[in-house]
Amino acid sequence: MLTKSAGSSALVELAAIISVADPPVVDLWEHVRGRFREWAERPDLRDRLRAHLRRLTPQEEMRVVAKSRETTTHFAWCLRDEPAEPFTFWLHEYKPQQDWRQGYADSIHNHRYHFCTILLAGSYLHERFTARLAADGRSIEDTALLRSTRALEGDSGTMLAHEFHRIPKAADDTVTFLVKSRAITPWSLSYDPDTRTSHRHVPVEARLEELTNAL
Repeated sequence: MLTKSAGSSALVELAAIISVADPPVVDLWEHVRGRFREWAERPDLRDRLRAHLRRLTPQEEMRVVAKSRETTTHFAWCLRDEPAEPFTFWLHEYKPQQDWRQGYADSIHNHRYHFCTILLAGSYLHERFTARLAADGRSIEDTALLRSTRALEGDSGTMLAHEFHRIPKAADDTVTFLVKSRAITPWSLSYDPDTRTSHRHVPVEARLEELTNAL
């Protein structure tokens, strides 16, 4: 959708180097991780992403805005979402810590997809956890901290859909770039260790049938 004016932009290049024909990309995330890290560690990455954004036409800007969203901790900007591609590209622009509301990123949670990320600016505290799930896999019964690290500008990492983490703190003006796989599970889970409360998160686009049946 955003390739008309992008030409040989950074995003078009990344899409080309992480694409595989068969089996699906989601089953070869180690391939994506390696190629992403090589691409992302170039010293001019921020300049190339800035150039990509500046080349967007007004129509393309509208598409970016329409697919982007605000969360309780950051703005998630969708830079590329081509239906034929098994991944999407995002910028996460973290809000000042004083503007955070309790929500998903600062809870212990997993995702419905795999992703790779690089920290473009700022820093954040990143904690990884193990999680003990209920027998039906629809809730978290307990968690344990694996490790806590301070991620700095230039650091990159990977999270798989079954892994749990949280970002309890981020410096002002923190920005990350991410490549996400398409969803591989129907929901994600989050857990508040203070209240020992678990939540199951189902995306709104998967609830249309439930809405129809409820009318």
